[in-house]
Amino acid sequence: MIYDIEIAKHIAKSLLQINAIILEPEKPFKWASGWNSPIYCDNRKTLGYPEIRNYIRQGLSAIIKKHFQGSNIVAGVATAGIPHGVLVAEELGLPFIYVRSSVKKHGKKNQIEGHFNVNQSVVLVEDLISSGKSSLDTVNILREANLSVNGVISIFNYGFETAKKNFTHSNCEYFSLCDYEVLLSEAIKSQYINSSDMQILQDWQKNPSNWKK
Repeated sequence: MIYDIEIAKHIAKSLLQINAIILEPEKPFKWASGWNSPIYCDNRKTLGYPEIRNYIRQGLSAIIKKHFQGSNIVAGVATAGIPHGVLVAEELGLPFIYVRSSVKKHGKKNQIEGHFNVNQSVVLVEDLISSGKSSLDTVNILREANLSVNGVISIFNYGFETAKKNFTHSNCEYFSLCDYEVLLSEAIKSQYINSSDMQILQDWQKNPSNWKK
């Protein structure tokens, strides 16, 4: 769910202004999951805009202060969750760790990098949430390391029903600064998309796994 509607609108406008949202309905993007998508959200672009980057840092930090009080460590998902996770940890004066997608093949062969103690309460930072699978895989890695995961926070989520079900099944709470519905609303207002684009994007969200399969 989104944290605050006004913050969501501001984030949506910002993403559109810096072209972090790319639409290609005729040449869809292929996700790692195998899904085809007419839209691509590149939140890494926000790092190049200090004002937007700081707004995101403050927004994510506010979620933790309100909903995940008592968290004593911030974790980031490699790689896109790392920079924003570091910024949030700095804002809150908390330690930071990050989780690799797979175990390191050399050295200490870590999958979780950084110092932590068992039973610490952690909040996981993602750049975006689609199906929720990769986020929850990371949650499970943290839990297996005997860390208590308070929840997941992200800049953006696509609002898929499958994500809601996956997070509920994993007993994990999550919040985002912006979601797909708000993004489309702001995109149509700014004429970033037209009515035919809107229909394509809405149809895709309803059944992303089979869209142009």
